Amino acid sequence: MNIAQLKNARVLVVGDVMLDRYWFGDVSRISPEAPVPVVKIDRREERLGGAANVARNIVALGAQAALISVTGKDEAGDCLDRMLREEGITSVLHQDESISTTIKLRVIGRQQQLLRIDFETQPSHEVLLSAQEDFRRMLPEYDVVILSDYGKGGLTHIAQMIEMANQAGKPVLVDPKGDDYVRYRNATLLTPNRGEFKEVAGSWKNEEELTRKAQQLRTELNLQALLVTRSEEGMTLYREGDTLHQPAHALEVFDVSGAGDTVIATLGVMLAAGEELPEAMHMANRAASIVVGKLGTAVVHQEELFQ
Repeated sequence: MNIAQLKNARVLVVGDVMLDRYWFGDVSRISPEAPVPVVKIDRREERLGGAANVARNIVALGAQAALISVTGKDEAGDCLDRMLREEGITSVLHQDESISTTIKLRVIGRQQQLLRIDFETQPSHEVLLSAQEDFRRMLPEYDVVILSDYGKGGLTHIAQMIEMANQAGKPVLVDPKGDDYVRYRNATLLTPNRGEFKEVAGSWKNEEELTRKAQQLRTELNLQALLVTRSEEGMTLYREGDTLHQPAHALEVFDVSGAGDTVIATLGVMLAAGEELPEAMHMANRAASIVVGKLGTAVVHQEELFQ
């Protein structure tokens, strides 16, 4: 593809944002109080997480990203707002005084995650409605919509957003959560990972049964396509009368956290740049193979993807 097309690709992301905090330290002894390691923290890092990481991946690929989400009126929310601006992401963050911004705190010792602590609250109905109005206002300016569902309550009105995107003729890609996929009906594309798909469709014994279950779900939800990401098995795209598989290319798997964000971001950018879905999937598979070799919620840069 022509890389120059990417700078004109515009993707609108809506979903649950979070602040990923990493505390790195050294483990040299076990606590005398309980059989747990003592970590002496010597470095801290903060990264954009959830839907904010999707937007960050879009910008890293050289495209334009806008983000609509909800945070608390707190230090973590201010931190997310500042980091988004530094990354060049157009963001509309609705502050809800009744909630705390979602934080995932990971303690890392000797390059291993020892502990994760989550802080989260569901946003209020009024704030979600105002976010929906921003979506309606901004939709005409963007080529593709990504709805990043982390199950934190930020996409309560997802069915209405899918309907608005369809009426505007914009492809809408959804990264799903939970076992109720009815709310994603009429989306263009769904991107569950293997575990998420199994939660909804049940297990399968062979490739033929997997294909049958995938096509059945795609038909039931009136999707144009269903992409199941399958970790070391690669990813498989299901469309009407068509199945396309891409094997994994990962040289070394270091950390899979945030890989789904990279996949859906790459798909969105490629579609916004005018690529067809099979080629977009090929690039997303390549991006996934790069990002799992990095620690934590990371991104793939344009030069890495096209080298």
